[in-house]
Amino acid sequence: MLQKNDTAPDFTLFATPDQKITLSEFKGQNVILAFYPADWSPVCSDQMALYNEMLQFFKKYDAVIFGISVDSKWCHMAFSQSRNLHFPLLADFEPKGEIAKKYGAYNEAEGECGRALFVIDKNGIIQWSYLSPMAINPGADGILEALEKL
Repeated sequence: MLQKNDTAPDFTLFATPDQKITLSEFKGQNVILAFYPADWSPVCSDQMALYNEMLQFFKKYDAVIFGISVDSKWCHMAFSQSRNLHFPLLADFEPKGEIAKKYGAYNEAEGECGRALFVIDKNGIIQWSYLSPMAINPGADGILEALEKL
């Protein structure tokens, strides 16, 4: 898994069925990447709901957050609407897990993203990363601590 001081690999992924997001477009802002196994799973649902509640705190640090899983753009759209999420979920769908693999956050055995977090600074450099056990919501404390140090 990529670590502090590694350059964050650029990517372009679907955020909605007709909109893509490119990481490099957010240079000049801090970025949080939250890789997670699957929409609709209980732990993932709780984790994304928590980050939705934390958006105001992330914004204080000029940070945007993106959730990333191997689910499709259509699955993300339904999940996001049902949970009333106000940040993009990006589809690392095809080729499956390509971006998660670049970050070292892909679980080959399960065929899904690991539960990995990355805080990327305004220059595109990873300043903090964490791989959580699959069944545990990593929360937001580590993210906030990393943002405070930027």
